[in-house]
Amino acid sequence: MKRKTKFVIAIFIAIINVSIGIANAASAPSGLPPADIYGPVEAALMFSERPERDRQLAMNPTTTAAAPAPVFRHGDVSWLPRLAAQAGWPEETHDRLSKIILRESGGCPNRRGGDVVNENCEILRVSEWNHRSDTGLLQINGVNYNLKRNKWARLCLDLGICEQEPLLDPLTNLRAGYLLYQYSGWGPWDPCTWGPKYAHRCKKDD
Repeated sequence: MKRKTKFVIAIFIAIINVSIGIANAASAPSGLPPADIYGPVEAALMFSERPERDRQLAMNPTTTAAAPAPVFRHGDVSWLPRLAAQAGWPEETHDRLSKIILRESGGCPNRRGGDVVNENCEILRVSEWNHRSDTGLLQINGVNYNLKRNKWARLCLDLGICEQEPLLDPLTNLRAGYLLYQYSGWGPWDPCTWGPKYAHRCKKDD
């Protein structure tokens, strides 16, 4: 009988100790560092213990889809508002800017002066060779980027664009054009401001 009583008392004490230990563990601070300074192994273990909802959010974060690249076709500038805004052109300039681009390059960013293109802006041939430095959407002339032709070439001095090739990129061309616009307004594309030699090209349509 005494042995049985001692056994029951021992079990009762053990139950009390376990209960106290659990209570203390629940109330005590963890003392662990924030999750973002765990090593990869610890982080992986913590990730596996997250609630399912948090795990799904971590595995499938909300992202903003990238805008599709513009498709360039001769005579089409429907892409202009987004690209011009990226280049810094104010919205109120977009209408005139679109007319200039259509007149200068037909909306084909890969076009050099004298290039003949098809409806998909593919270059078919060169019709003339006397203004090959004109480049891209805005047909920016070499006098604006070539220091050998102009020691004050603004695109070279201000943007580091000193060769023709970078200006065949449509966004770079529009950014370069906007710099010229900030210096000279629409002058670089307005033959009416170029003097008597270009009077025959002066048209007040834009």
